[in-house]
Amino acid sequence: MKRSRIGLLLLIGLIVIATCSSANLMAAAKVLKLAEVHPADYPTAKGDSKFAELVEKYTNGRYKIQCYFNSQLGSENDVVEQTKLGVIEFTRVSTAPVVTVYPEIGVFTMPFIFTSQEHMWKVLNGSIGQHFLDACEKANLVGLGYFEPGSRHFYANKPLNNLASLKGLKIRVQPSPVPVSMVKLLGATPTPIAYGEVYSALQTGVVDGAENNYPSWVSANHYEVAKYLIQDGHQRQPEILVASKKFWNSLSKADQAAVKRAMKEATEYQIKEWNAFEFEALERAKAKGCIVKEANIAEFQAAMAPLYDMPEYKIYKDWIKKIKNTK
Repeated sequence: MKRSRIGLLLLIGLIVIATCSSANLMAAAKVLKLAEVHPADYPTAKGDSKFAELVEKYTNGRYKIQCYFNSQLGSENDVVEQTKLGVIEFTRVSTAPVVTVYPEIGVFTMPFIFTSQEHMWKVLNGSIGQHFLDACEKANLVGLGYFEPGSRHFYANKPLNNLASLKGLKIRVQPSPVPVSMVKLLGATPTPIAYGEVYSALQTGVVDGAENNYPSWVSANHYEVAKYLIQDGHQRQPEILVASKKFWNSLSKADQAAVKRAMKEATEYQIKEWNAFEFEALERAKAKGCIVKEANIAEFQAAMAPLYDMPEYKIYKDWIKKIKNTK
């Protein structure tokens, strides 16, 4: 009888311990949100997913990140504001939308600021790139790192053979100052539209064309309604992953280090994914009958050069010099 009572008490004790342990684990696993405008199979979105996977791994399951793809949480400008306010913990956006809350980073949106992919990563991996990540805190954001953006080109529903082909066209641009000024210099009409609305704008004739990289042109199906692309490579706007400062400050130093480690490894993974997909996307578009023309790059550079002397962009002068001098 005594042994039975002892056995029963031990069993009850084990159940209580198991229940408490399970409850503690469940309580510790906090689910976080990450906003992304691209579909899940896009190279940058794959970088997000890798980041989420590694954050869970390196925090031993204390944090799990749910990625919301295809602009489910709003446009890039919307999610930057939500992250700034702490409504969303993480967001991955192009540099341009961050300009609305942190103007200085707009230097990365200047045309032909980077001479190549290699040059861009030397800048981003050095003191300049780190400065802009650190300075995001001025906007209640924490810059975690960058993703590969590729080169941006113009595409339209009308033939694009040279610079003159763009004159008079309505071109969708990111809602950011530099892209607007840049398109005006080319004799076209800039039309700021959120990324998720570009396909319908092209389809219905709200705009005649847009500008972006090959993967966006193809993955968002823009190439179906804008089959002409001219390879001018006018911009390389670094993609940036930011966290809410409010959320970041709630993390322990160990968890902050784990998140940064996850971002570093996710960046390496995303670059490989991007490089593999970029020209695959271009070949897919060509196979669908899209017409791709090489641009006279010098012609485009000369047309955009006056941008560097505009008074509103003088704030970038010192940074432009530092970027250009990075070898």
